[in-house]
Amino acid sequence: MMANLVPPFTLETAAAKVRMAEDGWNSRDPRRVSLVYTPDTQWRNRAEIVTGREEVVAFLTRKWSRERDYRLIKELWAFTGARIAVRFAYEWHDDGGNWFRSYGNENWEFNAGGLMARRFACINDLPIAAVDRKFHWPSGRRPDDHPGLSDFGL
Repeated sequence: MMANLVPPFTLETAAAKVRMAEDGWNSRDPRRVSLVYTPDTQWRNRAEIVTGREEVVAFLTRKWSRERDYRLIKELWAFTGARIAVRFAYEWHDDGGNWFRSYGNENWEFNAGGLMARRFACINDLPIAAVDRKFHWPSGRRPDDHPGLSDFGL
């Protein structure tokens, strides 16, 4: 992995930044994930507003307590300067065993040091049957040889 993923982004550094974000979120470690955001980061996630790392930790803790067996795939959509747009899908189930595939888009803006200052996410949840799941790997980082979103036609 490249050591210096700071703006302005190139295709290579933007794609690496997206994979790094995917890996972090697949860790399901709220404290670890929060460290890639500025201390005063601003989010809109669905209809929820989140400000600052501590609110990020609280948000992600709530999220991953509801969204069990979470598996996420992100894909670079576009980039320019200090901004990156991604599309993503993740699969999860609730405490009743009901499975979902959540689809979304995110717009990210980074500071000069490469920390994310702003994140805007739009997400839709699609109920799926367990047999229709596509994201199968052990908890944690998606293996390099596991198909991505475009490979699945998602």
